[in-house]
Parts: sequence; C-alpha cells; structure tokens
Amino acid sequence: MNGMTEGGEGRFARTRILLGKEVMRYLASCRVAVFGLGGVGGHAAEAVVRSGIGSLDLIDGDTVERSNLNRQLIALESTIGRQKVDAAASRFLDINPDLDVVGHACFFHRENAETFDLSRYDYIIDAIDDVPSKILLIERAYQAGTPIISSMGTGNKRDPLRLEVADIFKTSVCPLAKIVRKALRRDGIPHLKVVYSREEPEKKEDQPGAVGSNAFVPPAAGLILAAEVIRDLTEKCGKDEDISRLPLLQRE
Repeated sequence: MNGMTEGGEGRFARTRILLGKEVMRYLASCRVAVFGLGGVGGHAAEAVVRSGIGSLDLIDGDTVERSNLNRQLIALESTIGRQKVDAAASRFLDINPDLDVVGHACFFHRENAETFDLSRYDYIIDAIDDVPSKILLIERAYQAGTPIISSMGTGNKRDPLRLEVADIFKTSVCPLAKIVRKALRRDGIPHLKVVYSREEPEKKEDQPGAVGSNAFVPPAAGLILAAEVIRDLTEKCGKDEDISRLPLLQRE
C-alpha cells in the first residue's frame, strides 16, 4: 500500500505537477512518524498524507474532547470520546485508502521509549506538548540519526503570521524554545529545526495557568511542519541515487 495505485495516480495528480513523478514515488516509499495529534500535530499529519507520504505512524494516548473542537482537525461532535489515533487513521484512510497507517494509542515517555525504533522513520514530526517527553524524543531521534522537526509553543498566541522556521539556537521570545535550547545545549545536540512564534504569549491575570488557543496558530504551525518535511524529503530524493528502497513496480 503506497498511494501510487491507479486511484493514487489521480489522487495526487495536482501535487505531481509540482513535484514530479520520481519525487511522488519516493514520498510514497517514505514512513513518517507524528508524535502528538493535537491542534498542531493533526494538521501536520493530514498535510503529509495529502502530499503522498505512503506510510505513517501516529502516536498519541489522548481521546478527543469537546474542548478540542476549536482547533483540532480530527475533533468533531462525532469523534468525541474516540482515541485520537483511531479518529485520525479513519480520516486519513478516507483521503488515501492505500495509506499504511499505524496508530499507537500511548504517550511517548521514558518508560516506553525503547519500544520505538526511531531509525525506521524517514522523518519525525514532534508535536508533543509535554516538555520532558519532547526533549527525550529529540534526543532519541538525534541518536538514531533520523531527521526531526519540532513545534514550539503555540498556546496563548493569536497571530499565525509570527510563525517562523529556524534552528532552535536561533530562536527567541518563545518560553518553550528557551527550555529546549538549554536542554539540547546540555546534551551536546548541535542543531534542531523548529517551528516557533516570535509573538509574546498572552497572560490572563484572571485565569493564571490557563492556556488559550484558536483555530489559526496551531493549525498554521502544523502545516508549516508538514511543508518542511516534504521539502526536505524532496531534496533528499534529488540527492539519493539508491532506489533499492522502492518497490519494483515503482522503479523506472
């Protein structure tokens, strides 16, 4: 299952005009993992599916809640109470029935990190909101030599136009990025591509500790994450002379 069946040819026809046949075949052979299916991760996951990624792992232990309806792609009245990985998998298979999608209904943390072989992925999207788990995932991806892109904080922000792509060590303003920078510097990790916002997060004096969100910033961050993944994989396809990874029927 890789999205390049007869139906897949039409399904991704408009993308193929932009990227070309060889790139689309390469994307169909790639496996991407998305950790976290909230307002950011859900949009990132769907965008890579619609771009022709052939295999996808979804990792999230949460269920859909009514409070998710304002920003999360998979959140509908009809999906409330469902595991997010199941709701997402059903939706994505409705987009591409040839998709190889695997859902892991769990949160990534130190106790189960060893069960994930991160080296099997062509790219990892980090949309985790738990800070220790985020840092652990970044560290494990670096050790595995697997490309990873991470989302920084999108809560309590209003303006999607303030989002940027940068190396973690060139970020500013974002409180989460500051924490991650410190941890990666301590661990000797020299670089990390991130999507972050230069917008100062709003503080609600009457609701201390509350995190507000909207339908603009988290989804925009997710789409930017996906765009970077597809761009990097497209560039890798152009440099990769080894086509042995492609199924025989996909080779010229």
